[in-house]
Amino acid sequence: MELDLTAIGAGLTAIGAGLAIGLAAIGTGLAQGRIGSAGAGVIAEKPEALGMIILLIAIPETMVILGFAVAAMLLLLGGE
Repeated sequence: MELDLTAIGAGLTAIGAGLAIGLAAIGTGLAQGRIGSAGAGVIAEKPEALGMIILLIAIPETMVILGFAVAAMLLLLGGE
C-alpha cells in the first residue's frame, strides 16, 4: 500500500490556508470586541471622537486581509 504524497501535500496546504484565515479572523474579532466596547464608552463621553474610534475599529481588519492573502497564496501557489 503506497501513500499518495501529492494528495497529502494538497490536504496539508488546505489545512494551512484554513488556519491562516481562521486564526486571523479570531484575532481580529477579539481585538474589535475590546476596541468597540471601549470606543462606545469614549463616544458616550466625547461624541467628537467618533472618527477616531471608527478608524481604530477598522485597523484590525487588515489582519484578516493579510490572512486571506496568505491563504490565497498557499492555495494558488501550493502545488508548485
